[in-house]
Amino acid sequence: MASPLSPIHPLPFLSSSSTATTLTRRSLLLSSTLTTTLPTTPLSLPPQLDTNITDRVYLDFSLCPTYFRNATAADSTPLCSDPSPLGRLVLGLYGNLLPLTVSTFKRMCTSSSYKNTLVHKIFPGQFFQAGRQGRSREYGEVRLPPALDLPRNTETVDSKAFLLKHSRPGVVSLCLSENDDDDEVKLDSEYRNVEFLITTGPGPCPQLDNNNIVFGTVLEGLDVVTAIASIPTYKPSERIRQLNDLAEFFGDERAQKGRTLWNRPLKTVYISDCGELQVTKPSMSPTLP
Repeated sequence: MASPLSPIHPLPFLSSSSTATTLTRRSLLLSSTLTTTLPTTPLSLPPQLDTNITDRVYLDFSLCPTYFRNATAADSTPLCSDPSPLGRLVLGLYGNLLPLTVSTFKRMCTSSSYKNTLVHKIFPGQFFQAGRQGRSREYGEVRLPPALDLPRNTETVDSKAFLLKHSRPGVVSLCLSENDDDDEVKLDSEYRNVEFLITTGPGPCPQLDNNNIVFGTVLEGLDVVTAIASIPTYKPSERIRQLNDLAEFFGDERAQKGRTLWNRPLKTVYISDCGELQVTKPSMSPTLP
């Protein structure tokens, strides 16, 4: 019989070292089992966009020392009697990625539909716009000939068409959020949007992303882009801006019409010629500026 004062020794299977050893082995076994049984999910990569150049077109730009004359002659008649050439832009188009947008733009160039039309808006340090449609060609606006028969561009409602960004100078984009075609023209059942913009830099234009369709890039002539961007534009005074905001608040339609004059170049710059250049290697990668 044990003495009341004799120490009680713990049983060997309850010793702390044995318990710790047992838990450690179980932990290792459990962790190895989970590692071998849990499936591994690969990281999702962003979609690869085919930005190979399939088509090349050119746009020649000129300055006119005077305003366009009101001409009703054929489209081949020069609208400026004494132009000053600015230079040529060579644009590379992403036909594999955006076949409808590229096909429409190329046909506008090969049919000379952009010829003798204005650069109607310049936003310094951002982009300039061209290809606006109006009711009359007298003011250097685009008029689509019925024989052109352009298809409807369903890419304007395709989310994949908006993945490319306006990240640098020389990006060519179809105007959607920035479109300012004449309202009466838009009501026509045969209306087709052919207005485009080209970013001028020096930085990106994130406000254009996800709202306009990037379909090409400037391959040659960034100096021409810079020259156009440097042309002074009409900037309304702060008082005119406030009055315009007030008129818009009260629903005055003249407010929107008044804004069409903002950011217009104070010199007449226009597309004096346009056309297509043959691509020797249709799969070649673009030479980014």
